[in-house]
Amino acid sequence: MPHLPGMPPRCPALFVSAPASGQGKTTIAAGLARLHRRAGRRVRVFKTGPDFLDPMILARASGAPVQTLDLWMVGETACRQLLAEAAREADLILIEGVMGLFDGTPSSADLAATFNVPVAAVISAKAMAQTFGAIAFGLARFRKDVPFYGVLANHVGSARHAQMLESALPNDLRWLGHVAPATEMALPDRHLGLHQADEIDDLEARIERAADALADTALAQLPPAIEFAAEPRETLPPLLAGLQIAVARDAAFSFIYPANLALLEALGAHVSFVSPLADEPVPASAHALYLPGGYPELHAATLAGNMHKAARTAASIREHAAKNKPIVAECGGMLYLLETLTDVNGESTPMLGLLPGHATMQARLAALGMQALDTTHGTLNGHTFHYSRMTTALTPLRYTRHVQSDAQGEPVWRHGSIFATYMHGYWPSNPALVAALFRGEAV
Repeated sequence: MPHLPGMPPRCPALFVSAPASGQGKTTIAAGLARLHRRAGRRVRVFKTGPDFLDPMILARASGAPVQTLDLWMVGETACRQLLAEAAREADLILIEGVMGLFDGTPSSADLAATFNVPVAAVISAKAMAQTFGAIAFGLARFRKDVPFYGVLANHVGSARHAQMLESALPNDLRWLGHVAPATEMALPDRHLGLHQADEIDDLEARIERAADALADTALAQLPPAIEFAAEPRETLPPLLAGLQIAVARDAAFSFIYPANLALLEALGAHVSFVSPLADEPVPASAHALYLPGGYPELHAATLAGNMHKAARTAASIREHAAKNKPIVAECGGMLYLLETLTDVNGESTPMLGLLPGHATMQARLAALGMQALDTTHGTLNGHTFHYSRMTTALTPLRYTRHVQSDAQGEPVWRHGSIFATYMHGYWPSNPALVAALFRGEAV
């Protein structure tokens, strides 16, 4: 879709939301992205709120990286810039919501209203008949400032069932069609959410089936074009110019915001990747190391097996730390640095032992929510989401704070050249702090 120079870009856009989690909105968003991609359209998908797993699947479906939108963590200005940049090159923008449409502060509804993106509500109709109409009515009418596009019924048992659902809707509420239940296109999940894209062997087939299921629905039609105006991004100073930053990235360490890596490069750093699961070494030329979150607990045996004398990853990380080179570790990356990691069955596995302490996985969620880290370089926005508890004799450098209450949040540790915390930071919210962390400066 061509855009006139100097004019705000316009692009068809749709916000895929639901009354709650578990309604199938990721499957529908992925199927819709693939359907339009098959038609030769350039599709850009965004995910609302902090999430690493859904974006992996949506990226596979759309063929393009999936960025995060959140009015607090990312900020309204940055969200506006991301949408405008996408609108300049895309034929369709899709935004997948988080939880229910009105859940959270800020909510998916807040985001849709701010950017005037019409909402398509996905409602699971399993074990439901006319009440479907009441739920759809409530979603559409709860807030007048939220543009509403229509409603899609998911998990519909039969044509007769679909007819009952459609007839329960008010005449002025658009019926977008229905999708039958299908285990062949459902996305598997575990304790932190959906499985990672690379772990689903038949993911491509599942996405294709979802696209096929949507092909004959009204949801498959291009939504109206929306204007996305934004001021251009400011050029960042080259605070990391000439520095090589190694990033652990594999199935055990995959919780990485694309915007974080883009920021490192925008600050002038050269980014390279290593896989601890494949026993790849951190390059001796690396000035700093980033250990992101992920699933070390699911790969503990492999990681422990790579602790022997000939192991390249463990030896190179220990050498990196011994030379006092910066290590930034978040959540699962921090657990990898501890002495041991114990699973829910009580089995303990040795980790790197560079950070004194132990972590134990739990069956129940230990912490969840938006948090902020206040430092001498300003505030870093982020979130926490983990099922483990950590014990250590270290005294925290400081604590994060819960955004809604300002209550004390996660501990932040500084041990030698290691900076570690459970909080996942959204780095573009504070480039100066990120540069200081990877230069090993006091924060």
